[in-house]
Amino acid sequence: MVALDGLDLTVAAGDVHGFLGPNGAGKSTTIRVLLGLARATSGEATVFGANPWDDAVELHRRIAYVPGDVNLWPNLTGGEAIDLISRLRGGAIDKAVYAARRAQLIDAFQLDPSKKGRTYSKGNRQKVALIAALATPAELYILDEPTSGLDPIMETVFNQEIRSVSAAGATVLLSSHILSEVEQLCNRVSIIRAGQCVESGTLAELRRLTRTEVSFFSEGMNAAQVAALPAVADVHTVGTRMRLTVEGEKLPALLPALSALNVQGLTIAPPSLEELFLRHYGDELAAAEAAEKAAEGAKAR
Repeated sequence: MVALDGLDLTVAAGDVHGFLGPNGAGKSTTIRVLLGLARATSGEATVFGANPWDDAVELHRRIAYVPGDVNLWPNLTGGEAIDLISRLRGGAIDKAVYAARRAQLIDAFQLDPSKKGRTYSKGNRQKVALIAALATPAELYILDEPTSGLDPIMETVFNQEIRSVSAAGATVLLSSHILSEVEQLCNRVSIIRAGQCVESGTLAELRRLTRTEVSFFSEGMNAAQVAALPAVADVHTVGTRMRLTVEGEKLPALLPALSALNVQGLTIAPPSLEELFLRHYGDELAAAEAAEKAAEGAKAR
């Protein structure tokens, strides 16, 4: 079985790079290869110019990793686990700086470090891994569904901390199912499907690949006249507003035409990351939804 099929992924230094795809797309396999936990059978993978399989020990001194499903030593406290994970990374650690940073993160994530690992909920186990990863500086943070189990308040804390390490010059590879999280944090995004990268670029670049929604007050407007404008599609009226879509790259040419029609209350909404994602996975979601409805219908009979 092929997990990755010629995947081409480049994460530039200093980027916060979103890595998107549903379960089974190949995200976790990619991360395992980058961490030296799995060996690629073909192709080439490098981290900081080194082979992650051959140079794993040295590379892990420069990398912080957070998995989406954290298991802790049941008899160690959360604080002990944080310290152990930090020491396992290796490298020189300034004890005073580490202690201050550790305390600040424990307070920010509202973790009780005195409790045993076996008593922690999934969200608290996730906090331990995040604090351990963030307590000592890293050049690269590899985060695989890092906010799994966190409540919205803790997700906000996580976002603040990632912005902080990014501002300090670190590189972040963020694998996530939460599209709004990626949209807020990442300056570049790669979408993976069936082990292949199907889209990659900045959000602005990817948004040009799909349609932008334009709306304005419809009072006195002629829908047929608007529909005749170049590159316009999906013209319809919703309440007091007329809505249409246009390809992102053709929007600048449309605006003078709308101005000539003296439109009022113009609003332009670029496509969301969710729409970009559904461009590649909408068919699968539709098929799953149809299968679910068919199953419900069969039960009803």
